[in-house]
Amino acid sequence: MAYSTNEMMTVAAARRLKNGSVCFVGIGLPSKAANLARLTSSPDVVLIYESGPIGAKPNVLPLSIGDGELAETADTVVPTGEIFRYWLQGGRIDVGFLGAAQVDRFGNINTTVVGDYHQPKVRLPGAGGAPEIAGSAKSVLIILKQSARSFVDKLDFITSVGHGEGGDSRKRLGLPGAGPVGIITDLCIMEPEEGSHEFVVTALHPGVTREQVVAATGWAIRFADHVSITDEPTETELTALRDLEARTAAAHGQAPGDA
Repeated sequence: MAYSTNEMMTVAAARRLKNGSVCFVGIGLPSKAANLARLTSSPDVVLIYESGPIGAKPNVLPLSIGDGELAETADTVVPTGEIFRYWLQGGRIDVGFLGAAQVDRFGNINTTVVGDYHQPKVRLPGAGGAPEIAGSAKSVLIILKQSARSFVDKLDFITSVGHGEGGDSRKRLGLPGAGPVGIITDLCIMEPEEGSHEFVVTALHPGVTREQVVAATGWAIRFADHVSITDEPTETELTALRDLEARTAAAHGQAPGDA
């Protein structure tokens, strides 16, 4: 089956979510990938959203963390304070799944402003629970489309800390967990280099060249010694993803793929 670069990105991200893991899910691309994982390779994944649903199994993708679909399909719903204090800060979240407007070579995230904070070019949605998720989850996955505008040498604002300044920066900051372990884009997969914690390309999606990745990155991106090629989406994965998008579009009055 033919597929788009966005579909490749979503499928590749979904595959990174292990079955049985407890995942704190962000809205948007992270939610799409996490729910695709639940519908395909990881049926026993436990999806948690910051509004309180635990074990959410939405039939359509939520518009926000307050979407009733999450509470109605969850195993249980608890107060937001319990989500953060008991589950997240208590070390019970295996994976935090986050999106970003900007990301740097150490997996630090900006979702606050583009440009000067006091006179921004663009005011972004803001932090939400992302700083706490990035700081306290056992590991973090980041998903976003790749361009030189989003993969920047220096963030306009650090909303959520990844590996800080690299090296042992995260440890010195007193942050638990491994931090970001993967950045999945529409072009490739990046993982932190051992020691430096700088993100390097470890896999290219089918048909993508190194030159394309370099052109879409705002820093001097490096490649691992061995760079693999991502497996193409299967018919099962694409069918599940497209059905999910179609249901969501019908429920929310959107064009398929906009969710």
